[in-house]
Amino acid sequence: MKNKVKHLKSKATEIRKLIIKMLTRAKSGHPGGSLSSTDIISCLYFDVIRHDPKNPKWPGRDRFHLSKGHCCPALYAALALNGYFSDKELMTLRKLGSMLQGHPDTVTPGIEVASGSLGQGLSVALGMAIGAKLDKADWRTYCLMGDGEIQEGNIWEAAMAAAHFKLDNLCGVLDYNHFQIDGRVEDIMNLEPITNKWESFGWHVIQCDGHNIEELLDAFSKAASIKQKPTIIIAQTVKGKGVSFMEHVADFHGRAPSPEEEKIALKELSDIDEDEKNIQ
Repeated sequence: MKNKVKHLKSKATEIRKLIIKMLTRAKSGHPGGSLSSTDIISCLYFDVIRHDPKNPKWPGRDRFHLSKGHCCPALYAALALNGYFSDKELMTLRKLGSMLQGHPDTVTPGIEVASGSLGQGLSVALGMAIGAKLDKADWRTYCLMGDGEIQEGNIWEAAMAAAHFKLDNLCGVLDYNHFQIDGRVEDIMNLEPITNKWESFGWHVIQCDGHNIEELLDAFSKAASIKQKPTIIIAQTVKGKGVSFMEHVADFHGRAPSPEEEKIALKELSDIDEDEKNIQ
């Protein structure tokens, strides 16, 4: 377990560095939510989900849907590091003719369905999970949502339907970083009591630290054991995690770092990586 955690932390730091580099070169994009979701995506793509980079359409694969599509740099980096495409492609993010668009699209190997229209992702994941049930297949569906996103009504329609159909093969993950484009979630449309809301819709709720690898792995393991109802993992995260001047700053929801900021960010992330190696 210790080696697994060390490996996943290392991958998460590598993803964060790539996010900063990609967005700096693109001169646009969304660092805050990409960085907050990195540890979740690292656990999923390097440990939890069944997938095959050499055969992206393998029928037995687990499905992952990034509902908060604007945070695709984290997903693109994970896909590249897994071998779905060359990591050289990452530096073409948001450029004309690139297969790495500003929001995910199926032109990119490893992307199941286009996303970016916030609030729609859980409905898509719901359909995938129902499809698996109808086919009597054992693959699971994972859907990563943003906290600002779940202010939208169709999230809750999908939540109600998922419980009604007893979709225990569906696992939602909430990247609860407490910020959206206009500021703090609590000030714009308060979600609390968030646990009670999901439970009242018939979901099993697991809360964890979204930057603690051990807690995340335990949460995904528990989610897979729940029967007769879907599970939501409420992961408490930090907007801009890993870069001091981006953490808890709403401005970095959708502002790319400057070349000067890139240097500072990469230095901080390298220091974090070195500290982890020394500890372990």
